Amino acid sequence: MNINTLRYGWGVKHVLLILLLVAAAIFATLTQWLDILNIAMKDEESSHIFLVIPIAVWLVWIRRIRFRRCPPRASWVGPLMIFAGFCLAKFSMSESVQFQAGLHGGAVLMLIGAITTVVGMQVIANFIPAVLLLGLLVPIPGNLRLAIAGPLQNATARVTTTVLETMGFYVERSGNLVNINDMPIAVAEACNGMRMVFALVLVSYAFAFTVPLRNSVRLLILLLSPVAAIICNVFRLVPTVLLYGYAPTDIADSFHDIAGWLMLPVAFLMLVGTTRALRWALVPTYRFTLATQSS
Repeated sequence: MNINTLRYGWGVKHVLLILLLVAAAIFATLTQWLDILNIAMKDEESSHIFLVIPIAVWLVWIRRIRFRRCPPRASWVGPLMIFAGFCLAKFSMSESVQFQAGLHGGAVLMLIGAITTVVGMQVIANFIPAVLLLGLLVPIPGNLRLAIAGPLQNATARVTTTVLETMGFYVERSGNLVNINDMPIAVAEACNGMRMVFALVLVSYAFAFTVPLRNSVRLLILLLSPVAAIICNVFRLVPTVLLYGYAPTDIADSFHDIAGWLMLPVAFLMLVGTTRALRWALVPTYRFTLATQSS
């Protein structure tokens, strides 16, 4: 294939330029990217980072027909984004600031700027759901995670206790501590939901922008994703608490780890059920027929 062969305005040269600039942007901020990878591998509450790139690629793929109507045009906005990302990273690493999220955010912004430089703002606008999703490559700061985890722990412990009592088990709860069969189980340790909440937000986001839903329905799904996280946490925590109370600890630990990932398909089925319930209630749900899915 000739390097200048075009299809809908796209050529091999555009792909090569994107790869070259992306590689340069990653190399220039390699320390930050290695830090993001290290956090994702070692911190279970940041493991959702591994889902960001596959979902972003998927959101681009299902919208691939849009490449026909938005040919690439080099844009000066890209270099501005690269410069802004560089300044953000430099500012965040100064001794007086030391803002880790700024360091990581600067690296991600430089990556987006590298792509924008080649393809232009029209392409970015047409694939904005995938572009915005890249923001979740930035590990969530600890203070923000604690602000989310606290209410999530309380809600999860309260609902789990109610479910177990309804099932006939004698359970005591003190704050985030659930006691069953004289075995105290800390919700913060057993299942605080943080490792799931962002993964479930990603699942909700992917579903909302894969199916051609109305914007109001998309917003509803995204707003309900924390509620879905609590429900899925309760689905996982109820049998986990019972296993910790009546079975060997290693069995409970294994079940807890496996059940966490099983909650992702459960969350997906909940989203499908939500859209069907809206349709059953005659609430306008889809923007157009599913046969013309290119939202």
